[in-house]
Amino acid sequence: MGQGASSTSGTPFPSVALHVLRVAELSPAHQAGIQPFFDYLIGVEILKRRPLTGESGAVRSQGIDEEIYEEAIGLSLDPEELARVLEENEEKEIGLRVYNAKSQRVRYVTLTPSRSWANKLQPSLLGLSLRLCDPAEGLGQVWHILDVLEGSPAERSAGLIPYGDYVVGWTEGALHAESDFYDLVEHHIDKPLRLYVYSSDLDNLREIVLVPNRQWGGGGILGCGVGYGLLHRIPIPTNPDMIPPKQNLMLGSSTSGGLRKSGSSHSISQRNNGTIKESA
Repeated sequence: MGQGASSTSGTPFPSVALHVLRVAELSPAHQAGIQPFFDYLIGVEILKRRPLTGESGAVRSQGIDEEIYEEAIGLSLDPEELARVLEENEEKEIGLRVYNAKSQRVRYVTLTPSRSWANKLQPSLLGLSLRLCDPAEGLGQVWHILDVLEGSPAERSAGLIPYGDYVVGWTEGALHAESDFYDLVEHHIDKPLRLYVYSSDLDNLREIVLVPNRQWGGGGILGCGVGYGLLHRIPIPTNPDMIPPKQNLMLGSSTSGGLRKSGSSHSISQRNNGTIKESA
């Protein structure tokens, strides 16, 4: 289950893609380096063999003369078609074309769909949870951590880093509009909330546990400022050849401190976008 990466700079946004929401640990996708939230599947290639022909057009009989070639299938990004392709190629190496939203580059990843990576009954062949969406819209769904107050839930329970951390989703999937994050936090007062946080300082994604509460001794239920939009985008990487580097965001800007919001709220996509659990 290796990973091969070939990329092109400045790749335009694909109009539709399968957004990677979760990657199961030890799964084929995890072993191949697929990243949650920043990676999008935009195509699948299957590897086949065909006999080489001589100059006269006759097929050479020796198996050693066969060559491996890559054939792109006409994947419409329909989940049912993806499931069919994976079922037909279980335990066979395939290639995925993966678009990374941070770098705006496409890379080629090879892996082997398999169920042997997990002990549970009928695990998915790739170990991915996916949703069909427009990557250009998904880039705006990031919440920038600003000032963090000492002793606050943001500091104590979550260990959030001011100005370097960005909330990109939670363990149940992506967030689809600016207000979704604030609503989610308010629904988890005095309850643990598991979030995925991207660090622009370390260029990595980590899971944190945040426990919002009103008893910590300061204002708000988080004790930190939260920015959203153009002024709070993930910074452009200093090394443009990094895969995957940091990526700028878009849309308007607003800021909130301790979940007190100001500025306009931007609706990016439907809040109830379906999540596809790749189960083939």
